[in-house]
Amino acid sequence: MLKRISVTGPESTGKSWLAAGLASAFNEPWVPEFAREFLVNINRPYTFDDILFIAKAQLEDENKHAALAKEWLFCDTDFLVTTIWCKVKFGKTHPWIDKMADTHRYDHYLLCNTDLPWEADPLREHPDFRDELFKMYQAESWKAAIFLFRLFPKRPGQTGKMSRSHFSYCPFDFWISITGRKTGRRVLQL
Repeated sequence: MLKRISVTGPESTGKSWLAAGLASAFNEPWVPEFAREFLVNINRPYTFDDILFIAKAQLEDENKHAALAKEWLFCDTDFLVTTIWCKVKFGKTHPWIDKMADTHRYDHYLLCNTDLPWEADPLREHPDFRDELFKMYQAESWKAAIFLFRLFPKRPGQTGKMSRSHFSYCPFDFWISITGRKTGRRVLQL
């Protein structure tokens, strides 16, 4: 049975890197974030209805990739992202997105923390609001009874970009949960 893994969290926390890395390590597909492709190409400010379009297209892409997966599907976003995005940007959410956030569940949710340095990007909007966004992800997941794995605890003295060494410090329980068995080695090596 296919297990869908959502890699979620605030912007600039390594979600795309992690989803692609996990997919590579498990030799499975990953679903890139549709919003990036869409926003780069619209040549205008995005609207409330654009987020609904993005959410529907993301689900369509996810279902296409699911047909290619053997056991795991790694998703670089979810309806938690579009819910929070709508609330922060427009102060409201779409009923369809709310419904999907309640009914379209993933087998595991990996919440990326804000302990990575901010990387500027024309599509990113909140360099000084990431910690607050992280708390929103925690609160929304609690309301929806979603169990999150918090990723990338910062080691003392750690600086710089995410690297391979992050995985050697990831809580081993996370890997047991993902693989369903104790392997005695790191599952992911990039």
